[in-house]
Amino acid sequence: MSARTVLLFVSAVFITAMLGLAAGATWMVATLYLGHPMPWLALLFGALLAWTIRHGVRPPGILTALLAASATALAAVYVNMLIAAVQIAGNMGMGLVEALRTAGIGMLWQLARLAFAPADLGWTALGMLLAGWLTWRTPRKRAHAVTASK
Repeated sequence: MSARTVLLFVSAVFITAMLGLAAGATWMVATLYLGHPMPWLALLFGALLAWTIRHGVRPPGILTALLAASATALAAVYVNMLIAAVQIAGNMGMGLVEALRTAGIGMLWQLARLAFAPADLGWTALGMLLAGWLTWRTPRKRAHAVTASK
C-alpha cells in the first residue's frame, strides 16, 4: 500500500466523520425547532450523506457504502448526545457548551443510549441501509433524446 493510498483513506474517514457530525448537529437544530424527536430524519440525512460522500469523497463502491452508512450512524448517535446535553443545560440552568464540558462524553453517551428507542434503532438502520445502497449502486447512463432537425 502506498503512502498516497493511506493518506486518501485517512482523509476519506476524517471527512466522513466530520460530515456525520455536521449532519447530527443540523438534525438537532431541526429537532429542537419543532420540539419533538424526529427519528425518520435518518432517511433524509442518510440520503444527503450518501450523495455528498459519493460525489465529493469517494467514487461508488463498497468502501463508499460503508463510509456513508457509518456517517449516518454517527449522525444518529450525535443528535441524541446533543439532545441529552441540551436537556442537561436546560435543567441545570447552564449553557450548552458548559453542559457538554460538565457532563463529559461518557455521561452523554449513556443518556443518549438510554433515550434510544427501538423505533429510533429501526429508522437509523433504514437510514444506514439507504445510504449504503445509494452509494454502492452504479449510476445509470442518461439517455439523451436525439432530435432530428429538418
